[in-house]
Amino acid sequence: MGALQKVLVVDDGHRAIDRALSAELAELGYASVTASLEAADDVLAMMPRPAAVVLHVPPRDTGGAFRMLSERLREQMRNAGIPVIEVDALGQQTGAPLDLQSRIGTRVLNEPEF
Repeated sequence: MGALQKVLVVDDGHRAIDRALSAELAELGYASVTASLEAADDVLAMMPRPAAVVLHVPPRDTGGAFRMLSERLREQMRNAGIPVIEVDALGQQTGAPLDLQSRIGTRVLNEPEF
């Protein structure tokens, strides 16, 4: 059995149990690493190839920092086929109403970690 690939979760540092994306990802069978907005680039540099990047956008994205990071990561990850997913404070994904599992796909469970 191969190792699960990791999903990078970027949040504002407030990790209440009732809104932790890492718990939802674990229930779906995905491994995750949670980092603050400030540490996201450093953590991403240490991850071999994340299966996805999920940004947990707070209710008040002061200055649009999460949106700017999302746009930059989408550009960087596009060629590698790594999805960048925004989730708002209520746990709702922006854009089409797809759940995390369908956006990340089964490749998380099927691709080996390099």
